[in-house]
Amino acid sequence: MRSIKIICFLVPLLLLVACDSSQQTGREVTSFSFTDQNGNPFGTDQLAGKVWIADFIFIGCTTVCPQMTSEMANLQKKVNERGLDVEFVSFTVDPDIDSPIVLKDYISQFTEDESNWHLLTGYSQETIESLALNQFQTIVQKPKTSSQVIHGTNFYIINQDGQIVNEFNYVEENFVEQVLEQVTKLLK
Repeated sequence: MRSIKIICFLVPLLLLVACDSSQQTGREVTSFSFTDQNGNPFGTDQLAGKVWIADFIFIGCTTVCPQMTSEMANLQKKVNERGLDVEFVSFTVDPDIDSPIVLKDYISQFTEDESNWHLLTGYSQETIESLALNQFQTIVQKPKTSSQVIHGTNFYIINQDGQIVNEFNYVEENFVEQVLEQVTKLLK
């Protein structure tokens, strides 16, 4: 009888954990330095000791990237309204096309405040595919037969020590609240 009670308790608990859209990781982001939308070097040296949120996008995207970038702009606005010290990093997954000037034009469509948001380029396709897979455990793949790049749609929260502490899919209903809660905890 006791084992039935334990099972009745554990099954719903496991289902709740399995349905959680966030994923705790603990993976460390290794050193990088690329070029931001202003043509300046930007990387882990500038991010050292800071909480940051990262995603993967590209300018020629005809599907999810405009919505992801809009969500990133919304997060930036909410973070800034709360006075939280957070950096935002968007890696282009199409670096041969997305030059700093193209990225600069793109970000201006979503925010007037670039002070804490860096769209990065200045690396090879192979480099971004490797970074995405080995550091963020997500896929980036540019097929030879399409102008569209295959990539993940998660937002990654990186702590002050450069560790990915969580990732969230931007389509989840409570995405913004979950990210803000996580960031606030990290900054305490």
